[in-house]
Amino acid sequence: MLEVHHLYRSYRGIPAVEDVSFRIGAGEIVGFLGPNGAGKSTTVKMITGMLRANDGHVLFEGRDIREDMVGYRRVLGYVPEEAHLYTYLSGLEYLQLVGRLRGMGEALLEAKSTGLLRLLALEGWQHTPISSYSKGMRQRVLIAAALLHDPKLLIFDEPLSGLDVVSGRLFKDLLEMLAAQGKAVLYISHVLEVVEQVCNRVIVIAKGRVLADARPSELTSLMSLPNLESVFAQLVQQQDTRATAQQIVETMGMVHA
Repeated sequence: MLEVHHLYRSYRGIPAVEDVSFRIGAGEIVGFLGPNGAGKSTTVKMITGMLRANDGHVLFEGRDIREDMVGYRRVLGYVPEEAHLYTYLSGLEYLQLVGRLRGMGEALLEAKSTGLLRLLALEGWQHTPISSYSKGMRQRVLIAAALLHDPKLLIFDEPLSGLDVVSGRLFKDLLEMLAAQGKAVLYISHVLEVVEQVCNRVIVIAKGRVLADARPSELTSLMSLPNLESVFAQLVQQQDTRATAQQIVETMGMVHA
């Protein structure tokens, strides 16, 4: 469904993404992991069409997304890491705006908007300006907006940010059902326990390059490590966090230089 071919992007001559390739089939939930500065956000911006690649292509159902960006965005649902919302609008008004930009009919848009807000526990707040929403409520509005037009491809960037336990559990159940419907899902998160639970495959990226692309169980078995967190730390050569924590405590305790 989604194919990423040899993406390359640099900023002022410094590579941010180098030769990144992978694919996501219908019904797959693929985790996309990497430390800060690994190239995840740049890759996602190229996949969503917000940023042009210096080289390489993004294909959806065999067609380069650049050939018809309007059509591509009709089948794409995206929850960004940062909740950039028009906070003077109410939750309902925001969904109506998104739906109209997608070309949805008014009757269907009204039914879907009110239905999603009710199911995401926002019915009592639907006419209240988003400026008064908590972080978790804003996140639920973003999720509703991404699902509103029934897209084929969904990209979730840290979707659990700000969600309470119940909303987080609902979202994980929702992911499984979306995959069962044949949706393709790219899931970006630092919560590796959840990635291990919900993702069919995991792509690990560091310094702009793909280091691994396999099932979580295959990665842990191949590297003889107990969990995905350990695999990730070894693949990206993560620092010894316990030793660093000890040094921080020691630095805090300094009384004179």
